[in-house]
Amino acid sequence: MKILLIGINAKYIHSNPAIYSLRACAGEYKSAVEIAEYTINQRPEDIRRDIYLRKPDVIAISCYIWNWAMVSALLPDLAKLLSGVPIWLGGPEVSYRAEEVLAEFPQVTGIMSGEGEYTFYKLAEFYDGEGELHNIPGIVTRDFNTGAPQILDLADIPFWYADGDLLKEEFRNRIVYYETSRGCPFRCSYCLSSIDKQVRFRPMDMVKRELDFFLENKVPQVKFIDRTFNCKHSHAIEIWQYIYEHDNGITNFHFEIAADIITAEELALLSKLRPGQVQLEIGVQTTNGQTLEEIRRVTDMDKLKANVARLRELHNIHLHLDLIVGLPFEDKASFIHSFNEVYAMEPDDLQLGFLKVLSGSYIGEKTEEYGIVYESNPPYEVLSTNWISYEDVLGLKRVEEMLEIYHNSGQFVHTIAFLEKQFASPFALYEALADFYERKGFFVQAPSRSYRYEVLLDFACETDGANEEVYRELLTYDLYLREKLKSRPGFLQDRKLQEDLVWNFYKKEESEPALLKDYAQYTAKQMMHLTHLEYFRYPVWDMRDWDGEVNAEYVGAVFFDYKQRNPITGDAGVTVIKDAKNERLDE
Repeated sequence: MKILLIGINAKYIHSNPAIYSLRACAGEYKSAVEIAEYTINQRPEDIRRDIYLRKPDVIAISCYIWNWAMVSALLPDLAKLLSGVPIWLGGPEVSYRAEEVLAEFPQVTGIMSGEGEYTFYKLAEFYDGEGELHNIPGIVTRDFNTGAPQILDLADIPFWYADGDLLKEEFRNRIVYYETSRGCPFRCSYCLSSIDKQVRFRPMDMVKRELDFFLENKVPQVKFIDRTFNCKHSHAIEIWQYIYEHDNGITNFHFEIAADIITAEELALLSKLRPGQVQLEIGVQTTNGQTLEEIRRVTDMDKLKANVARLRELHNIHLHLDLIVGLPFEDKASFIHSFNEVYAMEPDDLQLGFLKVLSGSYIGEKTEEYGIVYESNPPYEVLSTNWISYEDVLGLKRVEEMLEIYHNSGQFVHTIAFLEKQFASPFALYEALADFYERKGFFVQAPSRSYRYEVLLDFACETDGANEEVYRELLTYDLYLREKLKSRPGFLQDRKLQEDLVWNFYKKEESEPALLKDYAQYTAKQMMHLTHLEYFRYPVWDMRDWDGEVNAEYVGAVFFDYKQRNPITGDAGVTVIKDAKNERLDE
């Protein structure tokens, strides 16, 4: 017997932790379970071909909003090609509307509803010839519904990655997901996690052994899928303390937290972590008090802002903050206010999400009352509400794209900070930038990654033409912070006048190393290829908070060291020098 567990992910770097957990819980039937993972970017015919050639006896597919369109396209042909092979579906996209799915897809044998580990084990037992289908909890067929699934204690779920070869093969260059709790104490109306209000935790001795496994295997990133990791203070503290004490210098851990409940003890511990050891995702969603109350999200916004500010001051943690468009009682003006407030918190990444109306969520039951119009097909994204029009949504979509390119990429930090001063608010900047893109046709013909610098220069000159040379230098600085270029883009300042100064700098470093002691084995020419020296007329490294007139004068040179990158931003190490004799102004 071969049971094929299928996961179709949004991207190659993603994996599907659900199917790995199901296989881990298959007990004596584990050897009969095979995993197949694909992405929504593959051709359906290629996925269909691979499934067919695996010759499964039973198929089980994990279904989510991001893969449902692909699953729906595959089901009819799989049933034709693998006639008589039972096809089971599970996951949040089908759990809360099982009867509807079964009616739409006669090819489907049944639905595993809700948490599936025990249900899957019993299903494997059934196909091995033991037991009765109608006695398995969590099963929905056209003939019967066996009710809620049996929920396992998290201590009874084996470690998904116990086979070390998984990390070497299936998870090479992919995100490793891990959970230490299930459920959420909060009741946010748009989230399916609010359905399971009882939070269950994995025993700490098991967690520490499993963390050791990740650390020993030097996994680049472990992403915790706990819905609110710090909802239990003692649990969060013990795990953060453990990874602090056992840091391998490589592994990064990602946590989703509630910022307003962070304690002083947690902040003190987080301050000790290696820069880049942890990244935190914080769901703000909105700063509108009426909206927060309506979506049943309990947030102390003053505490949240204060704690985010404290986390920023640590300079060792990447911060990702979220907002949601389309929530009740939030019109465009309110959303702009939320945007500007969260932007002012200076996150490394500000994610604009658009409300997804999920089957089974409380907000899904209130769509008529809220006037929510949403897509008929996955991901069921909001189109309009009583408070926000479709035209507003389209405009915010354009702003989202500008934010991704010019803020979240981290490639234009100094240029954008200076450019913001020309606008009434950060949102006004990104909205104007979106209008510029629209006029130039860039939403249709998207500029390449390198050309985006020149596009931003054109926009800056159109907005603030008097400071064109300042923007050229700011973009030069931002560009070399991120990249050691093989050739110099055309929009940058002519470098001919600097060539002798630069060469003299590297020749001096070759004979008397000061800044380039780590490059002592290289010649001056080799050092030039590995690092970069750029002369500036403006103090571009220190203009993010500049206030007042900018006067053109020779200021100094900046040395970019690409061996010494900032683990949070990825920026090159920077030293500002007064001249080629290494007389430093700043570091």
